[in-house]
Amino acid sequence: MDADDLDYRARTMSGCIPASLVTRLLELGHEREVESQAGRGEWFCALEWARLLGDRRQYEQALAVLDPYIATGWWPAARARAELLEGWGREHEAIELSRPYAQAGDRVVLEFFARLLARHDRAAEALALLRPGIADWFIAQALVDVAEAAGQDEEVAALLEARIEAAVPACDDPDCHRLRLEPSNAFGLLATVRERQGRVDEAIALLRRREVTSVNGRDALADLLARHDRIGELRAYADSEYHGHAAQSLAEVLETRGDVEGATAVYRAFAERPHGMWRVGHLLSRLLVRHGRIDEAIAVVRTMTDSPGGADDCVVHALCTLYAEHGRAQEALAYLDALKERRDGEEEWDFFQIRLPLMADCGLRDEAIEQARAHPEGGTWYAARSLSHLLAEAGRIEEAVAVLEQHPGSNDTVLAHHLIDLGRVNEAVALLQVRPSAAPDPDPWGGTYSDEPPF
Repeated sequence: MDADDLDYRARTMSGCIPASLVTRLLELGHEREVESQAGRGEWFCALEWARLLGDRRQYEQALAVLDPYIATGWWPAARARAELLEGWGREHEAIELSRPYAQAGDRVVLEFFARLLARHDRAAEALALLRPGIADWFIAQALVDVAEAAGQDEEVAALLEARIEAAVPACDDPDCHRLRLEPSNAFGLLATVRERQGRVDEAIALLRRREVTSVNGRDALADLLARHDRIGELRAYADSEYHGHAAQSLAEVLETRGDVEGATAVYRAFAERPHGMWRVGHLLSRLLVRHGRIDEAIAVVRTMTDSPGGADDCVVHALCTLYAEHGRAQEALAYLDALKERRDGEEEWDFFQIRLPLMADCGLRDEAIEQARAHPEGGTWYAARSLSHLLAEAGRIEEAVAVLEQHPGSNDTVLAHHLIDLGRVNEAVALLQVRPSAAPDPDPWGGTYSDEPPF
């Protein structure tokens, strides 16, 4: 085994048996195949087999499964072993196993190791390891989390304050108010510390100084105001915040308190802004569904699909799914028919494939299969995936396999799943283990390029 090869296959899910199919093999009783492949360099088989042996308290056998992978120096294998050891109550071994990798300096390994130490009453040691990397936002986040366990909030707060004070303008423009701040999340992290210390006003003031207000669909300032019941300030912020994330925080608080009408009104008010419905429409529809107001939820999504440019495949799919989840697949089909008519009778595959499960729900699975075969794009590799799913659900798995086999290399994981279900495990494994060509694809642009104007 080779660490680079293991890493490439695990990251790209190519040339290997993916985790989802390892699970399927075990579900169907193919334990010996998983065990065998674990010894042949199939990482996801090895990982699941080691976990299974651990669950059976066969600890040393479980560790032995991972030995060849760890011998390559590949960190994910060492991490998996450390996590198993920690789960079995052998945290000292987990720490000693991880330490040499952390000492090599990789930030991901260092973050894992520090959190491992902190979970086992060695937060001071973890803090010392992380402190030199405070300029890195990823390490700084771990530093703040570990500081709580170490009882060193004030020390870390002082480090972050120093970083903020050392920030310089991001450019030479005198009107530029942006800062070159390291770590980039210093304001948010310091706000976290101040909130833990009960200094909420300071935390709020810090968050108001951020440049990036929303991360992963959440606004830290809005969530802070919500946690501390500062609803008036949250309402004012929601009125001015652009992304709709403050409105979401406010609506969630109101819904939790039983004020569904108030939560609905928050979303509806935001939806009246230009493009506001696109930011909160899905949240409003889910809120209405949670409270049994299905017709209103559908009307919200219909407003989106019927707006100029709104009938894209994602929104139409959301609408049809909403119909189907509430026993109204026929209405979803009627909507698709009307949309097709508006488009001069044409229905590209992105929209047509939405129709297929709806037809199946209406007892028209065979008709759906025939229409899929007859569609102008029905012979493509991407249509084969949907068609094979329909056939498999109808119990026609051999036909599903035949459809997928017409497009070698395009849907191998789906094809392998069907082969496993048919008991053709050796074929499935051989298909999955085909390695991609080592030669890179030709440059589609060809020729040369320049990074100097004219480009």
